[in-house]
Amino acid sequence: MGLSIILDNFMTDTLVQNASKNLTDVLRDVFLHDDSSTALVIYDLDSPLSRILTQAYSDALPHGNFINFHETDTELILSTIEALNAGDFVALVQSTSFRLSAFRIRIELFKKGIKVAEHPHLGRMPSDKEVNTYVNALAYEKTYYHHMGHTLKDMVNVAQSAVVHSGGEKLIYKGGFEPAKINIGDYSQMKNMGGQFPIGEVFTESTVLTSLNGKTNIIAFGDTNYKVNIPPKPITIVVENGHLVATENSTEEFEAVLDMIKAEEQVVWVRELGLGLNRAMSKSNYVSDMGTYERMCGLHLSLGAKHGIYAKEGMKRNSGKFHIDVMIDTDTLTLDDTVVFDGEKWVV
Repeated sequence: MGLSIILDNFMTDTLVQNASKNLTDVLRDVFLHDDSSTALVIYDLDSPLSRILTQAYSDALPHGNFINFHETDTELILSTIEALNAGDFVALVQSTSFRLSAFRIRIELFKKGIKVAEHPHLGRMPSDKEVNTYVNALAYEKTYYHHMGHTLKDMVNVAQSAVVHSGGEKLIYKGGFEPAKINIGDYSQMKNMGGQFPIGEVFTESTVLTSLNGKTNIIAFGDTNYKVNIPPKPITIVVENGHLVATENSTEEFEAVLDMIKAEEQVVWVRELGLGLNRAMSKSNYVSDMGTYERMCGLHLSLGAKHGIYAKEGMKRNSGKFHIDVMIDTDTLTLDDTVVFDGEKWVV
């Protein structure tokens, strides 16, 4: 049941208490979990964050079951999962990403109707600052997320145009957007309950990808090692008919990403428009894992033909190989004639 993890020196009781409070709120307000259902935490102790989160879950789930992934036989893990019932809760606390041969843990749990909070790639965020940022990003601001998430989703779904202003550059969307999806901890209209944490995002893309044109400045991108790369100054990308066709003030690392995409896909499509809501992360307060940092309060795009949600003519879901997130140095975002983002905050 309960655990007592030996923590590193900088991992203070206050930090663990903060993580425990945030996860307690998530369990109650997001997953509607109580002691009438089973809670299982599968964890490792291979990184500072995995140790903090494991201890925090232990404090938040005094009746929970805990399995050390690297010290437990695969068959026992599988049999424990098999014994779970629909409505039970599982947390995956992973310094990298757990693999059980062909068994895809989160997908198989969803098939059983189990609620899932996945915390992957924690080992990419080892520094004191990143650990603190990640813990703060777990805070569930229910009123804020529900208001911003649903309001922006509704506005995106009726908008016919948008303009991203960035350092004097404009990226112009015309012709409307795909139905927006939300990741705000509200699963009332969704088949599956859960996903990767921290949360806080609304995302969409152009109805017609070739309708996107203009320039924008990016302050971070996922590099060839899938870690956040912060260039010394913003990189300008030039978009014509939905393709990234040129760069200004680029770096070797960013050009390597573009070369990697073009080697497989010939061109670099610009697809997802992500509206990040998580106020614990900003332009200056970042973490090294892009899957976490893309929730930053601001905008991001995806480069490459791959998208798991939206299918386009000639592009099946996940048919491309690459989906590389890039963070925009956003001044303002307008949907039709309404400013919805201004000065690093949402204003709707």
